[in-house]
Amino acid sequence: MASKRPFIEEDFTCPVCRDIFKDPVLLQCGHSLCRDCTQQYWTTKGSRECPMCRKRTTNKNPPVNLALKNLCQAFLVYRGLPEELCEIHRERLSLFCLHDEQLVCLVCRESLEHKTHTCRPVSELAEERKRPFRRELSLLNRKLEMIQHANFEYAHQAEHICHQVCHTKGIMREDFERLHQLLYDEEIAMLAALNEEKKQKKQLLEDKIEKRNAEILSLSGLIKDFRGNLDSGDIQFLQKFKDMMKRAQDMNQDPDPVQGGLIDTAQYLGNLKFTVWSKIRLTEMSYSPVVLDPNTANSQLILSKDLTSLRDEDEFEEEDVAGVQRKQLPTNPERFDRFPCVLGSVGYSSGTHIWDVDVGDSTFWMLGVTTESVQRKGATSLPSEVWCIGYDGNTLSLKAPQKSCIPLLGCVKTERVRVKLDLDEGLLSFSDPLSDTVFYTFMTDFMEKVFPFFCNMCSVSPLRIVPVVKTCN
Repeated sequence: MASKRPFIEEDFTCPVCRDIFKDPVLLQCGHSLCRDCTQQYWTTKGSRECPMCRKRTTNKNPPVNLALKNLCQAFLVYRGLPEELCEIHRERLSLFCLHDEQLVCLVCRESLEHKTHTCRPVSELAEERKRPFRRELSLLNRKLEMIQHANFEYAHQAEHICHQVCHTKGIMREDFERLHQLLYDEEIAMLAALNEEKKQKKQLLEDKIEKRNAEILSLSGLIKDFRGNLDSGDIQFLQKFKDMMKRAQDMNQDPDPVQGGLIDTAQYLGNLKFTVWSKIRLTEMSYSPVVLDPNTANSQLILSKDLTSLRDEDEFEEEDVAGVQRKQLPTNPERFDRFPCVLGSVGYSSGTHIWDVDVGDSTFWMLGVTTESVQRKGATSLPSEVWCIGYDGNTLSLKAPQKSCIPLLGCVKTERVRVKLDLDEGLLSFSDPLSDTVFYTFMTDFMEKVFPFFCNMCSVSPLRIVPVVKTCN
């Protein structure tokens, strides 16, 4: 009877990757290759041919060589089996010595080396140690997901930065164009004044020249008469002498000098830049006492270009005024992700600060101040660290930390609210500047920096921070 032929590794080796077949396929020429090796070779070659005999095949997906695949699996088991046997006793390694932290067989456990050691079954100990291993694996997977999500957010923020820069450049250009226009208007005015002075002084000199030309003609005639009188007889000379002398004395007047006849260049060039700047400073300019911070705005809100008004988005709107899709706003730490609110861009730690807000016909709004550490993530209702006044479509009410909502009974709907924050005295008051009515004054010591707080759940009527008009003296 013929002896059983042992496994030979070469019989199970792919001729392309020189490794044990993985998912072997059978080509039409009879050769077998790994499926991945076959596809990779065909892609590189640009044609479907066998790398062994160069014969072409018409089948894009050659069938699996199931017999060879089963043999490869059996070979891997055969080849790996000796690794699970004790090198000394050739017995199966079924125990684990806790003292030496190594695999042992049943014979090893009875040997002098391990007889006093605690040994546990391999399957039992492996399952016990897999539990913390699985927990660590779960933590690692979670950490990987967090890092991948963070990378996505970083890329999203980088893209959003480009949108912010583009939008900010546009607004800056508009503002600088207005400043350029102020300078241009002042330049035109000064050039017009210079041209007007030139016109007046040239006209004055031209009038003088015309007058002197008339005098020259008259004087030339008189000189001619004088010469004729000198050449006449003595009797005629004496008869005309008195009259001619009177005419000569009347004409003997010096020309009037022209005082200030030149252009007053010092008036235009002296301290030119300072003079222009002083005039611009006297121009009435408006500024907003509070500027909204778009990096804190919930994606549901729409801010104006100058960051002084806010309204709720309409359900049919897809883009905000900056042309950036709100659904794509990055979830940076400063942003409120659930509640539709936004903060002012500057926080306060001391001093007195006042700003008026035109609430218009908004049907649901809240405004006041909040702390720098206010909860910005996960809260679907008004954050607790807020001192504010609000309107729900029916009544005005107040809200403060650790206090329930306080209705302002007897207070009618208002169109404008003034917020006055006195951090040195610890006072925060809300009033109607149009009727000079004080709604309420909170007395509290703010322990950290506070920021103006705004919320508007109306998509039709925005909340608008009223600008302050003043001259820059």
